[in-house]
Amino acid sequence: MAKLTKKQKAVTIDREKLHGVDEAIALAKSGATSKFDETIEVALNLGVDPRHADQMVRGVVTLPAGTGKTVRVGVFARGPKADEARAAGADVVGAEDLMETIQGGTIDFDRCIATPDMMGVVGRLGKVLGPKGLMPNPKLGTVTMNVAEAVKAAKGGQVEYRVEKAGIIHSGIGKASFSQEDLRRNFDALVDAVVKAKPSGAKGKYVRKVAVSSTMGAGIKVDTAEVAGA
Repeated sequence: MAKLTKKQKAVTIDREKLHGVDEAIALAKSGATSKFDETIEVALNLGVDPRHADQMVRGVVTLPAGTGKTVRVGVFARGPKADEARAAGADVVGAEDLMETIQGGTIDFDRCIATPDMMGVVGRLGKVLGPKGLMPNPKLGTVTMNVAEAVKAAKGGQVEYRVEKAGIIHSGIGKASFSQEDLRRNFDALVDAVVKAKPSGAKGKYVRKVAVSSTMGAGIKVDTAEVAGA
């Protein structure tokens, strides 16, 4: 195990204690002592088995205070729609040429958007984009004719969340440099979205465990009694 720094030793965290949301965020912020601006992350342990289609939890949420990250957006579009995407700030725009670039091993974007007519081309990239969570999806608003709005949303603090095999959702809610208030606003927005996305097949307690951490920090358990909808 790596030795703790003096700053990390100063922030002692009881790994078993349940904390209030604000206290957990404050502890995560104070424990973020790296030289870079760490991300504050939330882990939501849900009472679902995502192997069953009626228990999958997936969606998008706009974090009101933004993510603190620069998001690169790739768009599959032609003609006027390609021009719209570029004007809205898309970083990479193309059609078959973009497909060939990706097949060649270069993926220079964090989010992928496509117009519906381009899905025949994008579909050939399923084995490449799918495992990376980059496949455009109509339910997530990333297959759309309104590419300008989709690009602006992706750049403006919209994040995707998806439950993993173990029934856990991991998502960043901002940077350690964010104010306590902004991190709390983002936390509430994420939890609210996940609670609203509760699938029909979920049985029993839905939000079972919640933890907050910084990129390099320990997980801080949150009292689910304080979490709306838990």
